Amino acid sequence: MSFSVYLVRHGETYLNLYNRMQGWCDSPLTQKGINDAHSAGKRLANKHFDYAFHSDTMRTKRTCEYLLGENQATDTDLKPKELRNFREQSFGYFEGSDASQAWTMIGAKHNCHSFKDVVENYSLVETRDFMKEADPFGDAEDDAEFWSRVKIGFDYLRDKIPDGKNVLVVSHAMTIRSIANLFDEKTPLFPDPDNGSVTKLTVDGHNFTVDYYNQTAEDFDY
Repeated sequence: MSFSVYLVRHGETYLNLYNRMQGWCDSPLTQKGINDAHSAGKRLANKHFDYAFHSDTMRTKRTCEYLLGENQATDTDLKPKELRNFREQSFGYFEGSDASQAWTMIGAKHNCHSFKDVVENYSLVETRDFMKEADPFGDAEDDAEFWSRVKIGFDYLRDKIPDGKNVLVVSHAMTIRSIANLFDEKTPLFPDPDNGSVTKLTVDGHNFTVDYYNQTAEDFDY
């Protein structure tokens, strides 16, 4: 029993443009972000989707709508559903902060000055745990909290999706990167997956295969 999950990162937002931390907070799509969504839709235009989901943010909802509007193979009455488990990780106190400044604060105690420093000297797990540690309000998600809700999302899909179906999930950069890296440690952690990029998973029971990651090429076989 297996099905395919097409993870698409939302289009560019204003907080993306300004290099601001954007997790549970939200901001509108830029014009480029709208174009990102339409471009992803055109690249997936001939892919029939049986189910469509997006996180509980307006940026993923709008991206999902624009993407499906370009699709030629999916039933027009398919209604995307909200699935909050695939929202971005919470950055807590650091939401909306300049990303470079935030990671300097987060990594300082560990002699790191950027997200890349933390990953290269520690791991992706520590990026979340160190952020939680540095958050004076304790609202940022640590690694265990992040995976607890994401895994519930996959449990939901495994319970609801029949064999052989195609599932669209519009999600976020850190969430997609973390999922891909969990199931394939060869997944490159830098740079972020592009806005409007496609990552495909095959889910077979509790086995996950990353078929491809962060694809934006128009001539790619999606």
